Amino acid sequence: MTGLIVNSGVCGFISRITVEKEKGKNISVRIETDCEMVRNFSREIAALEMMSVAFTNFLNNPVYKAAAGHLRHVACPVPSAVIKAVEVESGLCLPREVSMKFEE
Repeated sequence: MTGLIVNSGVCGFISRITVEKEKGKNISVRIETDCEMVRNFSREIAALEMMSVAFTNFLNNPVYKAAAGHLRHVACPVPSAVIKAVEVESGLCLPREVSMKFEE
């Protein structure tokens, strides 16, 4: 099981993402959040196939396609975090923190 906590920024929403490898290359995704848009998005990506997430371009990626249908804020970091968690859970990358910091 791979877990991530995402602080989305000015909206104030925190999302707890849990990704777990199932049989074969299937991945289950669960997101706990107070954001209604992210909750709706999470229902569409509750079951994913690892290869379609990790090795598909932006326009055809099922995570970004689902995000396009549910998230109004295109800079929301949750879809990217889901993909990172899938990669880690699948053994395709190491669990290293990612951050964005504004320069003053």
